[in-house]
This record gives sequence, C-alpha cells and structure tokens, in this order.
Amino acid sequence: MNFPDTIRYTSEHEWIRVEGEEAYVGITDYAQSELGEIVFIDVPTLGETLGQGEVFGSVEAVKTVSDLNMPAGGEVLEINEELEAHPELVNNDPYGAGWMIRIRLTDASEVNTLMDAAAYEASIH
Repeated sequence: MNFPDTIRYTSEHEWIRVEGEEAYVGITDYAQSELGEIVFIDVPTLGETLGQGEVFGSVEAVKTVSDLNMPAGGEVLEINEELEAHPELVNNDPYGAGWMIRIRLTDASEVNTLMDAAAYEASIH
C-alpha cells in the first residue's frame, strides 16, 4: 500500500492534494484495492459547488458501485477525461494519473480536518 504524505485523507478513502487555491481529488490506493477492477467513473457535478462530505460522483467496479465524497468543499473545475477511456488508471496510479476531479477550494482550512498519511494508514489496519 502507498500512503503519500503530501496529501490528506478522508475516512471514506478519498484523498486531496492542494495546489494553491485548487486541489486534486481521487480515491486511495487502499480503496482501489478493496474495490477491485474499476470499470467506470461517473462525475455529473462539473461546474457545481459542493460542501465537504457531499457526493460528487460514483466509481463502479466489477463487483460494486461506491459514492465519491468531497474531502473539502469547492467548485468542480475539471473532470479527468482520461478516466472515461481508461478507468484502470485509478487502479494503476491512484495518486497520479488516476485523479478524478480538480476543484477550487471554498475554505482551504477544511483540509486541516482530514487525516495525514500516518493517521490514515493507522485507520485501515
């Protein structure tokens, strides 16, 4: 399992990497391994502003469908269009090419309420 310490984590297994006033969001290495082969990502919220914890889309694996929750509130600026043709990027590179959305943060301090890598790793063991 990979737990980069440059990002923050939710208890629902999403991650967020802040870059200035914007941030990238995806699911963790642990989440993708638990879901198995990911076959579809559905993010119908492009252009919407959502609060921390709200559902921004869903991820479909061979066995199940799971909601995706906002780690911090913000406006959905971009959806990773590569995932439409290659959803397996989430399995292969969850923290890099497998990012799901880019957001403009509403309140950057919300990120401070999330777990760091050590806390997240401890929470799943």
